Amino acid sequence: MQLFDTETFENKIYQEEVFTIGEYENCIFNNCDFSQADISGSVLIDCIFTNCNISLTKTNNTVFRTVKFSGCRMMGLHFQTANEMGLAFSFDHCILDHSSFFKCKIKNTFFTHSSIKDVDFSEADLLGSTFNHSDLTEAIFDQTNLENVDFTSSFNYTLDLDNNKVKGSKHSIHQVSTLLGKYKLIIE
Repeated sequence: MQLFDTETFENKIYQEEVFTIGEYENCIFNNCDFSQADISGSVLIDCIFTNCNISLTKTNNTVFRTVKFSGCRMMGLHFQTANEMGLAFSFDHCILDHSSFFKCKIKNTFFTHSSIKDVDFSEADLLGSTFNHSDLTEAIFDQTNLENVDFTSSFNYTLDLDNNKVKGSKHSIHQVSTLLGKYKLIIE
């Protein structure tokens, strides 16, 4: 496997050229288009992706360790196919709509100022994660570990308190009616 260490990749279009499957450590990807590319089997450690299009990219057995995504379009990704060992990343100003973290163990993950619409978090372990100023419209939380998760500045989310682990999770007062909606309570 080819090793890339502390390299910067800019304005690459991986539909026109093949993405080299390899080990990327401390690499930076700026304005690259990975849409519908196949990065399966790659190892990404301490890498930064800025303003990249990673939508519908194949990530089978890809290693993501301490990877930062900023300003990236990442629609339709299936993170559950990635290598689960050491899975760790953060998202800032990203569009993750229609993606899936089904059964992913992603404790302490930061989702900041991101669109996370219609994303599947079923059976995921999000212990201690933070959803900061993020839109969670139609996000699915089913049998999800949400213990100590901070939702205080996020919006448009619904979750069944009886169907998820929610001990210690933080919510804003504005979301209370949504959280208790299934109980048909009148909150004034």
